[in-house]
Amino acid sequence: MVYFVATPIGNLGEITYRAVETLKSVSAVFCEDTRHSKTLLNHYGINKPLYSYHKFNERASLDFVLSFCERGDDIAVISDAGMPCINDPGNVLVNALKEKNYSYTVVSGASAFVNAFVLSGYRPPFTYYGFLPDKRSERDEMLDGSVGVAVFYVSVHDIKENMAYLAERLGDRDCCLVKELSKSHERVRFCKLSDVIEDDRGEFVLVVNRRKDSNPLCDLTVSEHLDYYLSSGMSKNEAVKAVAKDRNVPKNDIYKLTIKK
Repeated sequence: MVYFVATPIGNLGEITYRAVETLKSVSAVFCEDTRHSKTLLNHYGINKPLYSYHKFNERASLDFVLSFCERGDDIAVISDAGMPCINDPGNVLVNALKEKNYSYTVVSGASAFVNAFVLSGYRPPFTYYGFLPDKRSERDEMLDGSVGVAVFYVSVHDIKENMAYLAERLGDRDCCLVKELSKSHERVRFCKLSDVIEDDRGEFVLVVNRRKDSNPLCDLTVSEHLDYYLSSGMSKNEAVKAVAKDRNVPKNDIYKLTIKK
């Protein structure tokens, strides 16, 4: 069995009992940085062989990882913080395990974007994007047609540029900027995308509110929202435009929902 185990995103105490028991039970642990992970394992008295498994050797080391499965050994895969496969190595291995029909599972735990979304107080739906691509065209393509709250991971080196791009692309939205999640000096800052953030360390989770929460009509379902405008005498096309404007979504996304009406 291969266990994909979530690890603390900041506070070492933020790990599940099952995760600790799993790490104690396996034959080996594969991790991004053996020095970093050794601190966690030592904290919980876990003494297991540690092997490097990161984005630069993920494919090259695949056969070595799978050799444990072939012998019937249980192993764990962890990242430096949070959940494997969420902007961290793991997807390549999962697909190889699926192909070879080897058993694997997930040991639940912390994930930074979930914590940040809860701290923001914004309402679902939300879309998790991870880090923005470097190329403008790829960014634009990724954001086209998306709705709801948007959640991004942002490096301190990119925070000013990323927020300026998003302000231009999405409008000057309210946002929640979170850093040092679960640590004693966790920081939550509510601001606008146009604000210039002066910070020189850490990584951030940026939660952007694309909803117009001041409009109570947005609490309705899309169908109910459309019916509200239709019952007031608007044509279907006028109602679609009004709903799209209220919800700040592309008109075509709303129009598709009217086809059966």
